[in-house]
Amino acid sequence: MQHVCGRTPPVFFLCEGSPALTAAEGTAPPRNFAETLPTEMSVRIFGELDAASLCSAARTCRLWHQIIEQSEQLWRKQCLMVRAICQREVDSDRRHGLSWKVILVRNYIRSRVKKDWLIGLFSHMRSADELSGRKLTPLDAETWGEILQAELDR
Repeated sequence: MQHVCGRTPPVFFLCEGSPALTAAEGTAPPRNFAETLPTEMSVRIFGELDAASLCSAARTCRLWHQIIEQSEQLWRKQCLMVRAICQREVDSDRRHGLSWKVILVRNYIRSRVKKDWLIGLFSHMRSADELSGRKLTPLDAETWGEILQAELDR
């Protein structure tokens, strides 16, 4: 994945007595790091973001969107965190040939809800009314079995 831009790369000079980089006369300074750095470096920077921040960054500008959308590496890293909670679901989606991004979209909320159930966040609920306002998602029978076993073990 190589960053190809239709314009001449900017030229920078170190100014004497000043640690800041300044653009050479007649050239516009780059608007963001992704215009200056190789795509691989931008991907490494974006790799430090969580899933929500990564989605927000993809809406920042066209270049960021393009880099983030085309990087399976970024989405894979996020999916591996989701897989820690929803291993069966993520592995099944991979066997069906889905992209890492699609897998993340399909399983992100499920992993959050399942994690909350498994850590006992809902253990002391007295009625379904206490769940109002929370994001919930359908869970399969095996997942409910895991949750019930965790409740029994508490």
